[in-house]
Amino acid sequence: MKNATPFPPVETCSSNGRENHTVVADMDGTLLRGRSSFPYFALVAFEAGGVLRLLMVLLSAPLAGLLYYFVSESAGIQVLIFATYAGMKVSDIESVGQAVLPKFYSTDLHPESWRVFSSCGKRCVLTANPRIMVEGFLKEFLGTDLVLGTEIGTYKGRATGFVLSPGVLVAEQKAEALLKEFGDKPPEIGLGDRQTDFPFMSLCKEGYIVPHNQEVKPVPSDKLPKPIVFHDGRLVQKPYPIMALLIVLWIPIGFLLACLRIAAGSLLPMPMVYYAFWALGVRVTVKGNPPPPVKKSSGQTGVLFICSHRTLLDPIFLSTALGRPIPAVTYSVSRLSEIISPIKTVRLSRDRETDASQIKKLLEEGDLAICPEGTTCREPFLLRFSAMFAELTDHLVPVAMVNKMSMFHGTTARGWKGMDPFYFFMNPSPAYEVTFLNKLPLELTCSSGKSSHEVANYIQRVIAATLSYECTGFTRKDKYRALAGNDGIVAEKPKQKAKN
Repeated sequence: MKNATPFPPVETCSSNGRENHTVVADMDGTLLRGRSSFPYFALVAFEAGGVLRLLMVLLSAPLAGLLYYFVSESAGIQVLIFATYAGMKVSDIESVGQAVLPKFYSTDLHPESWRVFSSCGKRCVLTANPRIMVEGFLKEFLGTDLVLGTEIGTYKGRATGFVLSPGVLVAEQKAEALLKEFGDKPPEIGLGDRQTDFPFMSLCKEGYIVPHNQEVKPVPSDKLPKPIVFHDGRLVQKPYPIMALLIVLWIPIGFLLACLRIAAGSLLPMPMVYYAFWALGVRVTVKGNPPPPVKKSSGQTGVLFICSHRTLLDPIFLSTALGRPIPAVTYSVSRLSEIISPIKTVRLSRDRETDASQIKKLLEEGDLAICPEGTTCREPFLLRFSAMFAELTDHLVPVAMVNKMSMFHGTTARGWKGMDPFYFFMNPSPAYEVTFLNKLPLELTCSSGKSSHEVANYIQRVIAATLSYECTGFTRKDKYRALAGNDGIVAEKPKQKAKN
């Protein structure tokens, strides 16, 4: 039989007239529906430490669970912190906290807690989670003013795995942290979900409990205070213990399967690749009516396929759908990706005149593919289309690309891009949908008086409408500055001058 709590449920808390009030909330089980922080420690372990670090966290989970439920919350959390962070670069932990975790946290926001939390003028989160892990999401996406969390020890830029005084913030440690911060001016509202939250909730003028209810639906994505347009990381699903175990067991098998799939795509003639992919579990769906190949004897330049950009494999699946290799121009891909590509890839210099001349020359040879967003986007958004392509030809065919992965993302902003195709093909049954839209009418091209920006924006809107995506003005630089702190350009090694 559950013990009665001294606090009313959060549903009874009014959110009206709270503009000048301060709210202090716990995180797991309160602001978030889920009460377990294991998936987020597992995410940090995998994204910043790799599969062996994830295995280490997974092996420590039984001990952490025993200590958490039968000894103390603090002891269990300390085991997870040590297994996850010991020896890890602090900069890597911060990067994962800013670029990876917000996507997963945002899908689990508790509607009633958020209703109260968002109504208050000053927002504070008091959590047992390491502050370095949660602060990026809480401040950037939830508008939190203050984050009081467990502080981890560091040495020469790396985490020691131990926690600093006063230790893990649970029970009385939370109350002490609140008193230290607010002194004799207690916050108006305290939100918690378990008995160890009662000490800090008792210090607030009003305290409300968040009952655990698995039936509660999270805040819908369109109701979030800030949309998640960009996010990074390789894992598609939140790694609960069973999923984490499946990932560890699947990676060796998946890597061999990925090598086989890549070899089939690279070595077989393009007309056979479609059937080879299907035999190897890669689903390719083709919609619309693709144009026939241009005959060189006709003297007509090739068609320029304008593709939305989901992964660097877009041009390859375009070629698979057409049954013939279509060269592609790229902004920056790794040398390994260029080597294993079954189609010709031409790297652009980012010099407008040079690139325009290069694209015109390629179009004279035949059809060509380009992704004018300049970088990939995982969410249902299209980034701004570069307008240069519209000035170079009137033969424009928009192509809407959609892919589906169940385990790994085939893109990265922080990691090594050479692994992108491997991670995509490591999914048990990845899928691509290629939709060919109607060729742009002559009256909508630059030769009929339209500006290149008008043409680019029109094609962006057409593709977005086909996919039910939203157009944005974000660029490649916006993405990489948000996720990796750089402009996202893969630098080429300078060539050595020949000695005389």
